[in-house]
Amino acid sequence: MSISFAILGILSWKPSTGYELKKVFQESSFMYWSGNNNQIYKALLQMQNEGLVNPEVIHQDSAPSKKLYRITKEGLDELKKWVLSSPEAPEFKKTFLIQLAWSDVLNNQELNEQLSRYEDTVRVQLLLEQEKSRRSLNSPNRNDRETFLWDMLYQNLISSYQAELDWINQVRQKLFENEV
Repeated sequence: MSISFAILGILSWKPSTGYELKKVFQESSFMYWSGNNNQIYKALLQMQNEGLVNPEVIHQDSAPSKKLYRITKEGLDELKKWVLSSPEAPEFKKTFLIQLAWSDVLNNQELNEQLSRYEDTVRVQLLLEQEKSRRSLNSPNRNDRETFLWDMLYQNLISSYQAELDWINQVRQKLFENEV
């Protein structure tokens, strides 16, 4: 999936500057692009050339001019076409799984400490997602259905972190109680 569809989605919610788009990407847990300026502005320029977005130059007295991007009808059509396309299978890229795969080189204490560090990291992420959900950060909330869908996005992330914590406990229990 390209960053362009995420940008079109955000612009379907509200017109935004490149800087505002970058902030949404930085604060989002499921829009996984780094949202660096080059990535965003390159995509915006390409979409502008394709007629999917229109920029509006806003002049400011005490600051440089800025461009506010709006989605066009063609952009909305392209977004809808993409939303209706077949979803990709989820990707699981967890560095910890690679570390765990080769953790037989560790003694039990070292392995338990590594599991604890990972558990702490996951627990912090879980708390962050719960707080984001509570605050509804960057959720459009234009109607009840959309609010429900965004709540479910947050619940998906929260349940993933909770499942990871449950899995860590399983690993610990089977490893150390049964002394595998």
